[in-house]
Amino acid sequence: MSLWFLLALMTVGAIFAVLWPLSRRTAVKREGRESAVYQDQLAEIDRDIAGGLIGETEGAAARVEISRRLLAAADAEEGSTVSSSLRLRRAVAMIALIGVPVLAGALYLHLGSPALPDFPLASRTRAPAAGQSLDQLVAQVQSHLETNPTDGRGWGVLAPVLGRLGRFEDAAQAFRNAIRYDGDSAARRAGLGEALAGAANGVVTAEAKAEFERAVALDADEPKARYFLGVAAEQDGRPKEAAALWQDMLSKAPADAPWRPVLETALKRVGATAQTAPDSAASTKMPALSNDTIASVQGMSEGDRGAMIRGMVDRLAARLKQNGSDVEGWLRLARAYMVLKEPDNARAARDDARRALAANEADLRKLNEGLKALGIDG
Repeated sequence: MSLWFLLALMTVGAIFAVLWPLSRRTAVKREGRESAVYQDQLAEIDRDIAGGLIGETEGAAARVEISRRLLAAADAEEGSTVSSSLRLRRAVAMIALIGVPVLAGALYLHLGSPALPDFPLASRTRAPAAGQSLDQLVAQVQSHLETNPTDGRGWGVLAPVLGRLGRFEDAAQAFRNAIRYDGDSAARRAGLGEALAGAANGVVTAEAKAEFERAVALDADEPKARYFLGVAAEQDGRPKEAAALWQDMLSKAPADAPWRPVLETALKRVGATAQTAPDSAASTKMPALSNDTIASVQGMSEGDRGAMIRGMVDRLAARLKQNGSDVEGWLRLARAYMVLKEPDNARAARDDARRALAANEADLRKLNEGLKALGIDG
């Protein structure tokens, strides 16, 4: 049943309530009317005849004359009363029929919201409360996506939020769903690569690098993808290549680009190797440093920075023990141990890597070539 039908029904009821009393006849008071005087005269004539004050003939003549006058007065009074009552009822009826709907409509337009779209109860219960936390809002969106798994735009909104919450694996899956159901884009590929790198503790893995390369293929100027490709080059021991990429980005970046400070910090980190031969102390101080930790590293002392590097190396080693199929990860771990001047740990990582990759000849060959370049083959 529509809202407008209910309003019309209420209006009809209101009009009926006004017109109903007007349809009922009311008794007209006799006091003060001319016909009442003539009726009193007729009664007086009857009393006079009965008392012998006038004769029967004179009384009959007087009664006829008074009766004629009574009928004339009664007709005049009835016509006047009916005419007046009819005019009153018509006036009130017109006011009720026109005035009530017009007044009701004017009040509704002033106080109501006729153009407001429908807001079902189910939607109202899902509306976010002011005190809800980000985790609760994310849970609501995830609940919606469980019942609407093909909502690509919903996945696209959820994915970066999960990344900011540190839920990198969930963020990566959300980016994949957004690409699958709402289309591919450079930004989504770059977001997927960043989530994969975050899940690897800031290490740009082969899978993450492939996503960044796909992003650049879709948009050659995608800033996040290009930055992380520079991080990948730095982590692979190619600081000059990283510096060249970042410098090119910085030269093309607008003056108000929000990521300019990140590039400037990254260039400072490899600045000593940008134009000259690599300085191992400068170029490999942070073998697994990610974008999320750049700002915090700059103000650290040498001891604190070393502790951070140690923690990142340990996390990389723990990840490789669980998943030993990452060739680049093993090479990065061996190189980090060499930078930390721990050749025994580097050789142990070499042996662990060869055992983990023994079933894959191509990966084993790639590993041995990398180890040879690092000087720990054998």
